Amino acid sequence: MTLTVLVVLALGTFAFRLAGVVLNDRLVLTEPVRRAVSVSAIALIFALAVQSAVAEGTAFAGYARLGGVVVGAVLVWRRASFLTVVVAAVATTALLRFLGVA
Repeated sequence: MTLTVLVVLALGTFAFRLAGVVLNDRLVLTEPVRRAVSVSAIALIFALAVQSAVAEGTAFAGYARLGGVVVGAVLVWRRASFLTVVVAAVATTALLRFLGVA
């Protein structure tokens, strides 16, 4: 059962990717549709990031993790380097947990 599901998902993923390559020149999108697709992709990635920051399973992940994500987001907004963003976010989360913030 599990192997069948994995094979079906793999084939579906391959088919979607192949459709993008095959239909790239044949499918003409208007400019408003192109913008909507672009914005929806950004919104989806943002929603996944927020969900990962706020929830762990079905429970609230805690304020320490959320604080680290906020610090990281501010540094990204200020165009800090990737290493700076990661280290600052991890350090913020660790410090908040050390101080007893759940």
